[in-house]
Order: sequence, then structure tokens, then C-alpha cells
Amino acid sequence: MQIQDIKYTRFVSFYILNGIFWIAAQTYIVTGFNIPIKIAVFDALLSNLLVIAAGISTYNILRFYKPARENILYPRIWALLLTIVISALFRSITFHLFKTDSAYLHFIELSMPVRVVFNLLNITILSVFTVLWFYFNEQQQNQQRTLDAETLTKEAELVSLRQQLQPHFLFNSLNSISALVGTRPEEARKMIHQLSEFLRGTLRNNEHESFALADELKHLQLYLDIEKVRFGHRLSPFIDAQPETLRCKIPPLVLQPLVENAIKFGLYDVVGEVEIGIVCKMENTNLTVTITNPFDEQTSTPKKGAGFGLTSVQRRLYLLFARNDLLVTNYNNSLFTTTVIIPQAI
Repeated sequence: MQIQDIKYTRFVSFYILNGIFWIAAQTYIVTGFNIPIKIAVFDALLSNLLVIAAGISTYNILRFYKPARENILYPRIWALLLTIVISALFRSITFHLFKTDSAYLHFIELSMPVRVVFNLLNITILSVFTVLWFYFNEQQQNQQRTLDAETLTKEAELVSLRQQLQPHFLFNSLNSISALVGTRPEEARKMIHQLSEFLRGTLRNNEHESFALADELKHLQLYLDIEKVRFGHRLSPFIDAQPETLRCKIPPLVLQPLVENAIKFGLYDVVGEVEIGIVCKMENTNLTVTITNPFDEQTSTPKKGAGFGLTSVQRRLYLLFARNDLLVTNYNNSLFTTTVIIPQAI
């Protein structure tokens, strides 16, 4: 059964329950005027079934035609017309069925003004309730559509950021493999195998699925092994992770672009060995990963596109956690520090 059918069934059930209440109440009131119980029950059933039918017809009309706010008078006119129709029907049916019961017919004539006012109020309340029902239902659907659109946009942007990062690293690796094929074929084959393992892990990752830091560090180690082949003894990375951090959750491929950024700015324009530090620790309920690399503003020549890794990671963290303070950079005493904070569920 579709959601709209379920809502329709619930709404009709509300009308029926409302009718049952008034049938019982009206039966009690009519018997108070010395009307026999059978006739009183019939009187209440007929008048309230007509009101229920009017309410359901109002609901079905509003399903396909919703008046604009400036035409809010239309439901009131419709309620008045329905009141006239069901009041006339009630009088016609009862006068036809009880034409020999002059006492009951006299009671109907005396009570018709009260019945008309009651029917008008009841149908007006049902009409207003129906309009509000559709209004809030439409608002809920609009909010859901907006949320779905925002989710799709966010997912598309996350995928786009990932796709922009991966080719950048892939091109550099392929260029290094090309340079090694002629002079150091064994290292070229090793690098191809490492690149294959790295890309296989990348394809398995789901943007909305967080991984244990231990798995992410293993994946990061593959990347570092590839970079070691490229840069040789010049690259000296170390990873220091507190044992309690290894089970912490972290979005996939958050650390790799940051380490790549550290290698790029730490090794370019530098001849000697460069140490890239990766330190993982817990601070309150947050996983904090600090990446350090040497950096000299006077001698370093930033390449085209510098800083894209930092910008992309900061954007990804915002899309995932709705916070702009999860990536912090600091430069002090020729040491560039990048700190990424990953909130952990309590």
C-alpha cells in the first residue's frame, strides 16, 4: 500500500470516528425529546453519515484542487453549499420514511434551524481541518524534497572532490613508473603492484562509511611506500598512533591528501632528507591527527594548484560534520603543521 493510500485511510478513519462520537451524542439528545430510541438512532445515523460523506467529498476535492491563499473563501462557500444539500436531503428522506409519524416530523421541523447550524459548524471544522492537513502534508513533502536535493548535491560534491584528488596522485605515480621502467624495472614493478593495491582500496571506500583509523593508516602506508619509490632516501615518514586511537572512526582518504600536501611542500626545492610526521592521539572525544613537514617560505616555490588538498579536505569535513573548525594549519619555526580533528560518536 502506498503512503498516500495509508494517509487517505487514516483520514477517512478520523471522519468515521468523529461521526461515531456525534451519533452517540445526538442519539442521547434526541431521546431526551421523547423520541423512540429506534427513531433517535436512525436520526443520528442519517444526519451524521451525511456529514461524514460531505467531509470525505471535501477531502477528495482538496486532493486534486488546493485553493490559493487569496481564494481561502472557497472552502467556506463549499461548506455552506454542502450544509444546504445535506440538510435538504435529511429532511426529504425523513419526511418520506416517517410521513405517518406527525410527532417526529414536527420535531424535525422545529429542530431544522439547529441542525443546519450544527451541520454548518461541523462541516466547516472538517473543511478547515482538511485544509490544514493538506497544508502541513505539503510542507512536509517540500521539506523532504529539499532535504533529498541537498543530500544528492552533497553526495555529488563529495564524489567530485574525491575524483579530483585521485587523478592528481595517479598521474604523478604513472610518471614515476615511466621513469623507472628503463633504469630500475624491479622497482617499477613493485610500484605498479603498490599502486594497484592502493587504487583497489580506494575503490572499495564509501564516502558515507567511516573506517577504523588502523585500516586508514594501512592504506596510507601503501601511499607512502609508493612515494618512497619516487623520492628514495629523501623521504623519511614516521607514524605515531596511540593504541586507543586505532579503533577510532575516520572518513576514507582524509589523511592521504594532507600527507601528499606535506610531501609536496616539504620535499620540493629541498635536496636532503625530509621527515614527514603523522601523530594520532585522542583529545576529549575527538581523534586528532597532526601532520608536520619542514617548510621554508624563502626557498620553497609553491606549484600550480598548491593548497588544493587542504581546501578539499576542509570542504569534505564540512559536508560530513557541518563544522568549519576541523582542519587547522600552523606555521612556526620552519615547520608547517596540519591538524585534522575527527569527532567520535559517544
